[in-house]
Amino acid sequence: MAKMRTVDAAVAILEKEGATEAFGLPGAAINPFYSAMRAHGGIRHTLARHVEGASHMADGYSRAADGNIGICIGTSGPAGTDMITGLYAAQADSIPMLCITGQAPVAKLHKEDFQAVDIESIAKPLTKFAMTILEPGQVPGAFQKAFQLMRSGRPGPVLLDLPIDVQMAEIEFDIDAYEPLPVEKPKASRKQLEKALDMLTAAQHPLIVAGGGIINAGASAQLVELAEILNVPVIPTLMGWGTIPDDHQLMAGMVGLQTSHRYGNETFLQSDFVIGIGNRWANRHTGGLDTYTAGRKFVHIDIEPTQIGRVFSPDLGIASDAGAALAGLLELARERQAAKTLPDYAGWVAECQERKGSLHRKTNFDNVPIKPQRVYQEMNKAFGRDTTYVSTIGLSQIAGAQMLHVFGARKWINAGQAGPLGWTAPAALGVVRGTPDATVVALSGDYDFQFMIEELAVGAQFNLPYIHVVVNNSYLGLIRQSQRGFNMEQNVSLAFENINSPETNGYGVDHIKVAEGLGCKAIRVEDPNDLPAAFDKAKALMGEFKVPVVVEVILEKITNISMGVEINGVNEFEELAETAADAPTAILTKA
Repeated sequence: MAKMRTVDAAVAILEKEGATEAFGLPGAAINPFYSAMRAHGGIRHTLARHVEGASHMADGYSRAADGNIGICIGTSGPAGTDMITGLYAAQADSIPMLCITGQAPVAKLHKEDFQAVDIESIAKPLTKFAMTILEPGQVPGAFQKAFQLMRSGRPGPVLLDLPIDVQMAEIEFDIDAYEPLPVEKPKASRKQLEKALDMLTAAQHPLIVAGGGIINAGASAQLVELAEILNVPVIPTLMGWGTIPDDHQLMAGMVGLQTSHRYGNETFLQSDFVIGIGNRWANRHTGGLDTYTAGRKFVHIDIEPTQIGRVFSPDLGIASDAGAALAGLLELARERQAAKTLPDYAGWVAECQERKGSLHRKTNFDNVPIKPQRVYQEMNKAFGRDTTYVSTIGLSQIAGAQMLHVFGARKWINAGQAGPLGWTAPAALGVVRGTPDATVVALSGDYDFQFMIEELAVGAQFNLPYIHVVVNNSYLGLIRQSQRGFNMEQNVSLAFENINSPETNGYGVDHIKVAEGLGCKAIRVEDPNDLPAAFDKAKALMGEFKVPVVVEVILEKITNISMGVEINGVNEFEELAETAADAPTAILTKA
């Protein structure tokens, strides 16, 4: 066998495992690894401006396409701690991501050496596996185990910490003798799925709740086929949005306290049976459990056995990969379809379609400053079915999820559980890396945008074009809205008189100048009637210059977006749609 440095072996393993897209920042303690990547030549590296940004880029890359695993690389000490928010976002949403950090020499780990930190202990609660590799001979096995764990069961991130002397050490290694370890995923039995289907077909108003586990399994097509055979409506979760196209007759809307549709909540409240596949029963989806569970039975299918019963006890729980469960349910459904023993749910589907055709929020406002609802209406008109949206948190994300349309799996990329401000821009860059031919549109409020605005320079440097819609009300809008219950509005306004940019009219940071200073293109819109032309111009600029293009929309400063604490008690602060003209881009709006 050949003798080589451990880092040369590690890079060869990355290529064999199919992980060839890296994002990071070099530094003294990780330079040997970078030298191995340079010598190998098969790992593409994107230089970030902040290591947290690099972690979100790797996360976005992993979410962009089936099978992707993004790599985040940084030096010792603060580079590792900068990755922690990225690890949290990936772990919370079941995203495989490999973080690699440099470290002080093994003999110095207990001596408070410069930039030496116990990153293994820090990262363990937020990873499937975190290890400081102390012996050179363990490097191949540690990487092998990392890839197996990332892909097995509920996916998630890992972190490998490499002391610099371990990186430089030589070992005997033959990449031709290396094989990835088998991926382990539970699979539902026929008997379990027969019970689940028996319970569904005994119901009068059944629903399928489609979670992000279906997207992780690459099984959206199977979900749609199952729904069509059974003729049962589907409620996607926020992480499962896109498993069934928004305009499919069986897409019954999203349910929840914030990122939900009026018709989705109303349909759920009329149901008597729910089968959840690859979902977590997240609290922003369920609201109060007494309301959510009353009058209906539940089957829960999830890849992680300890997830079943975590929020409430289902009537039947099945530990299974979502893809395997759907394949088994499809087989059973086809058999019963052929035997003509499936119930007829045409009447129930018609009721759901009636609600979907009538229960909408108004979007067609002409106000100046612009109301946010109008922005999403114009985005629906400007961007087609192939658009991939990227967003993370805030009133912008909540309203976007209520009013935008998604037509396929992995076309809504969202840090759903962690929701870290600043995630959107770097994640969008990772999505562009992962799907270079896609139309990528990011959505941020002004504070999310400002958190990691420096990463726009990465998009300019590496020609990673996308459109970033920034809805600017110069407020921490979601926080301001949540403070209403305390009769306060404390430290949430971002407005100030920018003496260097009076054209912002008191809206504070001049995002146009900042974006252009970072090498990007930018447009400001203050009249809703100018939005179509602005989006057209953004597409043209993106195509011409191959850089991120920011479309900043100046909003009215205070808008309350629909939300509540129970799914039967969502507060509607704005006018509701009464005619098709009130919400012209809503799907199946009645005239």
